[in-house]
Formats: sequence, structure tokens, C-alpha cells
Amino acid sequence: MTKVSSTVDIARTLRAALMGTALAVAAVAMGSHIATAQSAPIIYPSQGQSIDEQANDEASCRSWSQQQTGFNPAYGPVYYGGSSSGGGEVIGGAARGAALGVIGGAIGGNVGKGAKIGAGVGAVSGLMRKNRRKRADQKAQQQAVNQYNQQLAGYHRAFGACMQGRGYAVN
Repeated sequence: MTKVSSTVDIARTLRAALMGTALAVAAVAMGSHIATAQSAPIIYPSQGQSIDEQANDEASCRSWSQQQTGFNPAYGPVYYGGSSSGGGEVIGGAARGAALGVIGGAIGGNVGKGAKIGAGVGAVSGLMRKNRRKRADQKAQQQAVNQYNQQLAGYHRAFGACMQGRGYAVN
């Protein structure tokens, strides 16, 4: 086997690994977690309050609800962009594997074959590392969304209680 053909084989192995990574990233992006929409309480002026009075009462109750819960729904949930890694896990793994494969191939008498095998194993290892990191990022994102939704529910309860206390029907 010539040096050129072994280099082509290594490039093919890397390309296949990168294509799998791209498909995995696309699947994750399509199924990413987003905050569930929780509707705010519906307020009805059951004691004949004017529109201006209702607007003032709602503003006061929003402020009171923020003070009581320590939560401001205007900020929304925190979205994690993931770790700052540029995604070089697969290529870096393939490069490290190829380097080790050259050593193993030299011992076994076929440097090119050793490099190809090492590159393939290294690429798979890098892909697995990248997927583990991606799952950890998704878990952190889902926990942030869950926490936001819990805080939002508490804020809505406080807002509804305040508006009921001011004589409004709350649903």
C-alpha cells in the first residue's frame, strides 16, 4: 500500500466520522428543549373596575409578585450554548489515534494500516466524547427550563392571588 492510498483511506474514515457527527448534531438541534409556554392568569374586572384601574392594579400586582417570588418572567429561561469546544473532538481523536496507529503499525510491519486503524478508533472515541458532552449540555438546558417553569408557575400564583385580593375574577 502506498503512502497516498493510505492517506486517502484515512481521509475517507475521517469524512465518514464527520458526516455521522453532523447528522447527530442536526438531530439534537431539531429536538432541542425549549421552555413550555405557560399562560398567564386571565383577569376579569368582576367589580366594575375601569380599564385604567385594572392596568394600575395589574402593574402593582406584577411588582408585588416579583418581590414575593424573587422572579421576573421578563428575563426568560437561561439557554446554555454548550461548552466552548469547537467540535474538534472527532478530528483530534482521529489524529491522536493515527499517531498511535503509526507506532503500532511500525511494530507490526505495516505503518499505513496501523495509521488507518488508529484514525478510525480515535475518530469513534472522539465522537463518543462529543456525544457525552452534548448530552450533558442538553441535561443542563432541560434543568434550566424546568426551573424557569416552576418559578413562572409560582409567579402566576402570586399574581392571581394579588388580583383576587383587589376584587378581580382570576382564571
